[in-house]
Amino acid sequence: MTADPSAGSRIDTSRPHPARVYDWLLGGKDNYPVDEEVAAKLPPEARLNAMRNRAFMHRAAAWLAGNGIDQFLDIGTGIPTEPNLHQIVQGIVPSARIAYADNDPIVLRHAEALLVSSPEGSTDYIEADVRKPGTILDHARTFLDFNRPIALSMIALMHFITDDENPYVLTRTLIDALPSGSYFVFSHGTADEHPHLVKSVTTTYRKGEIPLRMRTRAEIEPFFEGLELVAPGLVTATKWYKDSPAPAQEPSGFYVGVARVP
Repeated sequence: MTADPSAGSRIDTSRPHPARVYDWLLGGKDNYPVDEEVAAKLPPEARLNAMRNRAFMHRAAAWLAGNGIDQFLDIGTGIPTEPNLHQIVQGIVPSARIAYADNDPIVLRHAEALLVSSPEGSTDYIEADVRKPGTILDHARTFLDFNRPIALSMIALMHFITDDENPYVLTRTLIDALPSGSYFVFSHGTADEHPHLVKSVTTTYRKGEIPLRMRTRAEIEPFFEGLELVAPGLVTATKWYKDSPAPAQEPSGFYVGVARVP
């Protein structure tokens, strides 16, 4: 694995971080008391929703790799929780190349130790924020071949980008850089199937100084504007599956989708 040599920010253990809160929800141990304090106050559905969302990522990555996609740009990587995206993909295409990006220094520390590629393939990591897509793309172009299809993965990320931070513009900047035949893999937090939880979840994150903007299905649809959604389209996490057994059809706190770049 290679990593951005300029990355070296200090880990701030005094404030919770979305990646570390998510790690706690997934049962990980790479978090701090401030992160656990936020996560533990969330309703029990939050942990179940995190696991269902993670399972969607596994299914989508496997389907894409099985259909010949061997380059991935994963933004908002989070703490490496096995199996991670590169393990799923390289288990199918050993020569695949995966570039990870996240803005929490602890992710870089763990990436250096845990994001170990297959011998035939390669993984790369940059400490960067989705709010600076140009920085991510500049680095990604040194590692991925932008003349061939790339899967852009943004899992459980954009609900932490508020409306005044232009989430649609940021996402479109990244998508527009992809060559034709690429794919966009996306999941976004919602309260559509848990309306009674929206206030408690949003308040808990806000008290932890983590902005949270859950969106409705209608508000999530524009992220896919101009793209060709793969069946079954934009659905909740447990309803997205292809060439694999159907997961248990349970309520979900995420809308998910995979779309082709024309």
